[in-house]
Amino acid sequence: MSDATPILHMLAPQKHMSPFDVNMAADAGYKVIIPYINVELSEVTGLIQDAIFSRPPNYGVRTGFFMGGKDAILALDMLEAAKKAMVPPFECSCLADPAGSFTTAAAMVACVEKVLKEKFGRTWKGTKVAVFGATGVVGFASSIISALEGAQVKLVAHRGIDRVIKNAKISKERFGVDLEPVAGETDDQKNEIIANAEVIFAAAAAGVRVVSKEQMQKAKNLLVMADVNAVPPPGVEGMELFMNGEKLPESDALGVGPLAIGDIKYKCESGLFKQMIDSDKPLSLDFRHAYELSKKLVGLA
Repeated sequence: MSDATPILHMLAPQKHMSPFDVNMAADAGYKVIIPYINVELSEVTGLIQDAIFSRPPNYGVRTGFFMGGKDAILALDMLEAAKKAMVPPFECSCLADPAGSFTTAAAMVACVEKVLKEKFGRTWKGTKVAVFGATGVVGFASSIISALEGAQVKLVAHRGIDRVIKNAKISKERFGVDLEPVAGETDDQKNEIIANAEVIFAAAAAGVRVVSKEQMQKAKNLLVMADVNAVPPPGVEGMELFMNGEKLPESDALGVGPLAIGDIKYKCESGLFKQMIDSDKPLSLDFRHAYELSKKLVGLA
């Protein structure tokens, strides 16, 4: 590994780079951090090549790029553009984690997987999952991760099913997974989805109630519910911030709360940054690598 100064270039397609991610990168060990805003996909190649040709090849592993923003597909497209822009031996490492959501999704899936294994002797294979907030980055990534592990995943649409259908199509084309779009706009539709689910990922917007106690009481198949929302009211009624496999009130289902997930998410994002800094070869990291690390962090690998 080179002893050159670790430099991180952080690309944001929107007006601001996330202060959260900047702080995470600094605490992980990057000494020089440069944010770029309003970055378009077409500009990634030029930025990558400008960076890799400015340092000798053995310094390349100490140069990193971070793809932020709030669009999962755009972040993945930027990551792909970065890989294609490399000119070996002039290369660098890259991480896509838009809105920190890839690492959040990976942490949620790993935390729930641990509860499934320890409390029910189950894996993701064949497990029926319902994802609320399916059009967001956390919902998008968690649905793909769990489907790749063999889960039967439903993407719940709360405001028109077209966007969810589009996400399912993209997921099939890019990752080969079959996700089922379902309408969840009415109480009857939600009740049926919740009643048939074994695992629920509550990844809707902050402060939005997704599942009520009444709905949980009627859902006899539910095993685990995870909620990434730390802003009151919780997405799952009765969910406590630090729940990590404890029984939800007035339900037989077990809960995984936002701060239990957040602890693994924090360690995961920091860990991926450290992998980039410490690696002796260039890395290209996305939500799949975040999931691998999250499994190790919760003791599953």
